[in-house]
Amino acid sequence: MLRQTSLGTLGLIVGGILTIVGFAAYFLDNATLNLAGFFYGIPLLLGGLALKAAELEPVQLSQPTPDAVVALREQQATDTQNQIRKDVMRYRYGQRAHLDSSLAALGLSPTNDECPTITGLREVETNGAYTLVLEFDSPLLSLETWKSKQDKLDKFFGPGVRVTVDQPQEDQIDLALIATPEQAPAAV
Repeated sequence: MLRQTSLGTLGLIVGGILTIVGFAAYFLDNATLNLAGFFYGIPLLLGGLALKAAELEPVQLSQPTPDAVVALREQQATDTQNQIRKDVMRYRYGQRAHLDSSLAALGLSPTNDECPTITGLREVETNGAYTLVLEFDSPLLSLETWKSKQDKLDKFFGPGVRVTVDQPQEDQIDLALIATPEQAPAAV
């Protein structure tokens, strides 16, 4: 639940309410509420504004996950697949894009300001194996560039995961992380 709650919005709401109460108390000559409103409300309001400015919204599922795939996830998903799924589906602060440092380490970020961005996420079955598909908007990197990093991608996402790269349409890349259960123990 907390992963799906924006701390910036929460700070703005609580800080705004406390600040309004502080101003109302000031005009009604209530010193205690006045101080509480100003000393807590204004900093929370400013903190909420700062968090909202640095907020990176969670990636949404591009299609619903069938129950059979959920059961497959529980049986076969690796720790890496679970961590990536959880990380991109929550609010992040102070990052330009989800997985930006990982893409830079893989050499898939042409400049510091322009890296591929995750636009969607889906969970599917591939030949009986759990697959986490990351959908990237990648206008600056071609499919050939992604495919040239295939060995790095396989090593980066760890044992028990095979990576495939596909281009469903221009400027779009699907990075499929396929669990290989015969090579890795099942993760919970």
